[in-house]
Amino acid sequence: MRSWRQMRWDERGRRTAARSRKWAESSRPPEFLANTHGNQLSRTQIVKSGGYFSVKPGLARSQSKTHEAEKRTLNQLQKIEQRLAPLKNALLNHRIYGEIDRVDVLRLFMEHHVFAVWDFMSLLKVLQRRICCVEVPWVPPADPQACHFINEIVLAEESDDDGRGGIASHFELYHRSMKQCGASTTGIDGLLCDLRRGIPVLTALASPTVPVAARHFVQETFKIIGSGDLCAIASAFTYGREDLLPDVFQRVVDKLNMEAGGQLEYFQYYLQRHIGLDGDEHGPIATRLLQSLCGADDALWEKAEQAAVDCLLARQELWTGIYDAISSKGASLGNLDPAAPAPQ
Repeated sequence: MRSWRQMRWDERGRRTAARSRKWAESSRPPEFLANTHGNQLSRTQIVKSGGYFSVKPGLARSQSKTHEAEKRTLNQLQKIEQRLAPLKNALLNHRIYGEIDRVDVLRLFMEHHVFAVWDFMSLLKVLQRRICCVEVPWVPPADPQACHFINEIVLAEESDDDGRGGIASHFELYHRSMKQCGASTTGIDGLLCDLRRGIPVLTALASPTVPVAARHFVQETFKIIGSGDLCAIASAFTYGREDLLPDVFQRVVDKLNMEAGGQLEYFQYYLQRHIGLDGDEHGPIATRLLQSLCGADDALWEKAEQAAVDCLLARQELWTGIYDAISSKGASLGNLDPAAPAPQ
């Protein structure tokens, strides 16, 4: 029987999903009619009658311009998707998935991939800092609707139901998954320890306990963060998400969990929660946010497109780096008991 806490979180999730779909699928929600580039109508030009929003009389010309701006943003999204299609296809069909056929190999994968799970939160936190007010004294955010949905994502990513009656971030779920299956957390724990001591992130990444491929991936992420370009950061957050893991990966994990006697139950739950939310709820929200930030500005869309390409290329390099690490350790891995915990 599900606990009251789990039922409450399920209900919250359903309400959030409904709001997310309504916002993401809306072609012109009132809160976004006034974006930062002045290409859309002012809120003062919107009237509500009988539960519907409509434009005041005499604004046909402005309305036409708004529709044209929306058409341009949709064209820009399609342009990005077309450019990213071969990169996504290469990731979803990467040879690494054919190598993850034993628990000991999955451990090695997780010891690298955990850094991508961690730096995803840094992208989200930058967006929260830039779009919401997290300073004291507090002032109202410029865009309450964008603020609301960023905070919804933060709530789920940073303090979700852990499946055991408690609360945990998705990173913590992943970390617990590593512990449960015997993967080493030395690299990521060392990085977090250095960051808590105030060591700059790029210096902390230079530690020999951080895998080389993971180091390069995180460096690329913080290069985008360091640029300060909000559209580039939002694009990295939108297109560098965990829905890049194919369905076959979930099936492999399910199979390995049975072979390992339940050592991957936490990892199964992580995949269901984090990747499920990415595809069903957070992905559409992030796309709509990117539309709002870039508006009809071609220069901003070019930056967003390049950031998306850079993120997928970095992810491809990470996958290739993990594949090489698996190959180079193949002999030693082959001598291990697949279900035995790895040394910490």
